[in-house]
Amino acid sequence: MNAEELQELETRVRKARFTMSQKASVLHDLIEDRLPADYTEIPAVAQATFDACKLWDDLNKQLIAAKGE
Repeated sequence: MNAEELQELETRVRKARFTMSQKASVLHDLIEDRLPADYTEIPAVAQATFDACKLWDDLNKQLIAAKGE
């Protein structure tokens, strides 16, 4: 992986981490502020948070592997 590709991957990891933090914040707000009234939103919000975390994890593992090459 060349320097430009590595930089692009680092940018993707940072963006994914930001998105992950946003999704976690929405989940936190749901739990702290809107339960029990909005309990039906839990599955969708939790899934979106999980998906964001998984994307970050996958990208971060790619970055770690690329830096180790």
